[in-house]
Amino acid sequence: MALTVYSTTWCGPCKRLKSQLAREGIIFDEIDIERDASAAEFVMSVNNGNQTVPTVVIETPKGRVVRTNPSAREVKALLEAA
Repeated sequence: MALTVYSTTWCGPCKRLKSQLAREGIIFDEIDIERDASAAEFVMSVNNGNQTVPTVVIETPKGRVVRTNPSAREVKALLEAA
């Protein structure tokens, strides 16, 4: 199972989510959408054309789960359910 957090360097909610995930011991990959054009396009494709971050993707054996601006609690619950 893989967890990816799409973010930017200046995004407050992104910083908060990443620090909360780290505090919980949850390992994730981070992609800065300002440095990766294909990542920005992906984020826009799942957010009605908006570059809304944090956008979180969880790859599970059952498929992909995408959430925009989730809480760390929600991410943890999704990971546990997968």
